[in-house]
Amino acid sequence: MKRLVALVALTTTFAGTFAAYAGTSMETKGQAFAPPAFASFCGREPGLCSTSGGKKVVALKPGLSSELQQVTRAVNARIKERSDVENGGKEDDWRVPTAYGDCEDFAILKKRELIKRGWPASALLLTVARYRGQGHTVLTVRTSEGDLILDNLTSSVKDWSRTPYSYFARQAQGNGSRWERIGAAKPVRTTAAEF
Repeated sequence: MKRLVALVALTTTFAGTFAAYAGTSMETKGQAFAPPAFASFCGREPGLCSTSGGKKVVALKPGLSSELQQVTRAVNARIKERSDVENGGKEDDWRVPTAYGDCEDFAILKKRELIKRGWPASALLLTVARYRGQGHTVLTVRTSEGDLILDNLTSSVKDWSRTPYSYFARQAQGNGSRWERIGAAKPVRTTAAEF
């Protein structure tokens, strides 16, 4: 009986410890270069380039979690994958897509849709990575449950450290024209201010 009580106490202690942590956040490690087409995108769409104002981390309630799923599924279903060269003859051209786009266009549209729903731009960061030797852009959403990725290659919303990508850089919070290098995954505690 004593062993059972000790085991239950130990399990409860570990469960409490793990319950205090959600997913992981991206550690940033200094400045990085922005993707080349990013500057012209910011000139055309300063509101979607912005990461200022609002909360830096969103308290992820169940309704907000399902909103992330809805937006990523809707955009992934509505926009058809097509390279920038096929779309407009340019190698790299960041735009808000209407019918066709590539990875960064999906990420931009998801950011716009979330801002329309009241999400703070400061928690919605365009992020670049490598996947199978190619550049790839996703939207990072900073939440109390960790940094979540909205991606055009899947409609699942996942913690960034549980995706198959090698992350390079993301927009800086508070200054969307600046980019930061991405380092290691850090466990996060489940506390955040609501927006």
